[in-house]
Amino acid sequence: MIVVMQAHSNDETIEHVLTFLKGHGLSGHLSQGVERTVIGVLGAVGPSGTHSTAGGLNPSISEALEGLPGVEQVLIVSKPFKLASREFHPTNTIVEVPVSCMSDGVARIGGSAVIMMAGPCTVESEKQLMTTAEAVRKEGAVILRGGAFKPSTSPYGFRGMGEDGLKLLAKARDAFGMAIITEVMTPTDVDMVCEYADILQVGTRNMQNYFLLDEVGRVDKPVVLKRGMSATIEEWLLAAEYILAQGNPNVILCERGIRTFEKMTRNTMDISAIPLVKKLSHLPIISDPSQGTGHRDLVSAMSLASVAAGTDGLLIEVHPNPDEALKDGAQSLTIPQFRSLMPQVNAVARAIGRDVITD
Repeated sequence: MIVVMQAHSNDETIEHVLTFLKGHGLSGHLSQGVERTVIGVLGAVGPSGTHSTAGGLNPSISEALEGLPGVEQVLIVSKPFKLASREFHPTNTIVEVPVSCMSDGVARIGGSAVIMMAGPCTVESEKQLMTTAEAVRKEGAVILRGGAFKPSTSPYGFRGMGEDGLKLLAKARDAFGMAIITEVMTPTDVDMVCEYADILQVGTRNMQNYFLLDEVGRVDKPVVLKRGMSATIEEWLLAAEYILAQGNPNVILCERGIRTFEKMTRNTMDISAIPLVKKLSHLPIISDPSQGTGHRDLVSAMSLASVAAGTDGLLIEVHPNPDEALKDGAQSLTIPQFRSLMPQVNAVARAIGRDVITD
């Protein structure tokens, strides 16, 4: 359910609606746009605006809301993801990330420009990270990716450097002015990762780790939420709803391919998810063609296809020597390959009326 307030409603009338909802065991999430203010109603509200309470079903909740001062109308949201839906927030959400290498000190994800995030899948050493960071920054990337904690299908695989890796990422940020995106895997690690990272990443295996989603929903950091390897789009948006419901509005979705019967690629990159999510949700969406394909010779093509489909950013794996990478070398671009990709990304972006953020 969504409560649409009248134009120029004052704080007192808005607070009155929120208090009314609280008194009925519901909660309200505020979205204040240029043209209107809406309140998303969370709780056990039925499809026709009825409300379940301990005393039974109250069929008049929507009617009562419409009678409150300042309320223009009450809309029933048909989708299970309310806060993530365009019905709740019709304009695009733009997530701002502090980036010192940018001329105005801010990278905006979800606006008119495409943003490039690049770096190694896994932080392996200071030399490897610094070499990669310097190279991708030189070519226009403004956000550095790198895993300090890495999930591994096998318990014997490399699982990251932990906090030492986070410290190296922070050192690279200081050296090159890029923002840092890195994965957080457990609720207990959220505070530590927040000390170092500018953007938290929830990986595909944790998309439905609801305790982790609740925890990152309570912090004041943007969160990139990767699509689960077998998740439907509705399940993905409902996972985003967990973060939004805890009060963090800065959620960025990431399409990274899904598991299908096809064995010739690591995953099947679902390019159609990009325009579909933009239709359903106000949240920005980026794509990870490295994870999406698992083959470096497919990454450039899927990057360009993603930009043409409307992605708000690319998350690319780059390594100085992929053949010696401790993890996912087969899908990591070499530095020369990344250098060749950037002008192509710029050309496709310009063709559809967008730019690529570089400085």
